[in-house]
Amino acid sequence: MKTRNNQLSTLNFRLSTFFLLLISITSFSQSIKGTWKGELNISGMSLPLVFHIDSTENGLVSTMDSPSQGAKDIPTNTTVFNNNELMIQIDKIQFIYKGKLVSNDALNGEITQIGKSFAMNLQRSLNDEPEKLKPQEPTQPYPYVSEEVSFVNPIGGHSLSGTLTLPKVDGRFPCAILITGSGPQDRDEELMGHKPFLVLSDYLTRQGIAVLRFDDRGVGKSGGEFANATTGDFATDVEAAIAFLKTRTDIISIGLIGHSEGGIIAPMVASRNKESVAFVVLLAGTGIRGKELLLLQSQLISKANGLENAQIKKNTSLNEKLYTLIMTSNDNAQIKKDATKLMAEYSATRVTEADVDGLLAQINSPWFRYFLNLNPSVFLEKTTCHVLALNGTLDLQVPAKENLAAIEKSLKVAENKWYKIVSLKGLNHLFQKAKTGNPSEYATIEETFNPKALNEIGEWILEIYKQ
Repeated sequence: MKTRNNQLSTLNFRLSTFFLLLISITSFSQSIKGTWKGELNISGMSLPLVFHIDSTENGLVSTMDSPSQGAKDIPTNTTVFNNNELMIQIDKIQFIYKGKLVSNDALNGEITQIGKSFAMNLQRSLNDEPEKLKPQEPTQPYPYVSEEVSFVNPIGGHSLSGTLTLPKVDGRFPCAILITGSGPQDRDEELMGHKPFLVLSDYLTRQGIAVLRFDDRGVGKSGGEFANATTGDFATDVEAAIAFLKTRTDIISIGLIGHSEGGIIAPMVASRNKESVAFVVLLAGTGIRGKELLLLQSQLISKANGLENAQIKKNTSLNEKLYTLIMTSNDNAQIKKDATKLMAEYSATRVTEADVDGLLAQINSPWFRYFLNLNPSVFLEKTTCHVLALNGTLDLQVPAKENLAAIEKSLKVAENKWYKIVSLKGLNHLFQKAKTGNPSEYATIEETFNPKALNEIGEWILEIYKQ
């Protein structure tokens, strides 16, 4: 659960944060006060951005929305507007936006980040458009109970907030805990204008299955810190959710449904909580080692974006060496020195210190280091409960053929007699009906969660409880 041109073009990491790392925010002055909208185009992908600019006693302030990602009110560090020129800066991600006011309602400018520039013009918006719901998104009143809940992770000491949905009848129900993919996600796993976990929980609860979904630590109403957490840390949050559900008298058994990175966390938790976890659903949850997955993912997305084979091969070679460097050293000074040398060898242009720092900020983080070394087979080989593994054939982030084969191999080692492997034709990483599977399509597709995938999950869980 994140492209660069030239030597960095294949570092497609952590989907939900990938786009935000390439962009940032704005700030303006008296005449520039208001809402401005623009569209950032990178490697064939289009990302709408909205900037809200206001004035205070201390000068201009601004925030940014990324509607297709569900990100709102992102703050900026600096907002300056002088001589009809706007400059906005975000220090943490080395982002600068510069634009010139060419009319009362238009700014022409560009974003610069880590030495790379992308054109982006802004238009003044007089009226903010109401948020458009996707066709599958449910609306209230719901025909089931929706309860706001919270529970504490005793290891981290932070509280996690979520929504528990239950059929509106008396009884005890099987309950599925939804586990989000990589990057900071809210309980609906909102991204690219879609809320897949809202759609999934609505569908399952209508079928008589209770669902608990919760905001990631440090996101929404949940406490804790997200930035330095690893996949292993997120697993303890899921275990806290299990402990909470075990206190409920209306829950008869507990299962885990994990998407992408969440599909690694699910068997991690199930393998060490055998008596508590009745079933696991892996939604593009990888069975491939972290390093190999990132290299394969990068190659497939680069190819879909039209990069030539020779450049893909070159980028793969660089990435593999950089990953190995991160995996084999803890000396940050030496890592920076070696990474600078590697990038210079592979780059056709001069590599700046900002280029190196920007790259290392991504691949030398606690999460990334952990993920590179992560081997899902260690946990899958100890998972003996019911397992359903789903993958779309157009998934470029977790490719179905290689991934499902790896999962099945591990489950056979576990001597698991209760698994089902399903390859869903024409679906992408988000389980949408797609044309190419390229992440650039996610926001443009109206479908949030393909009905065939929903039916497969719901019918499989209900079948377990008929046995």
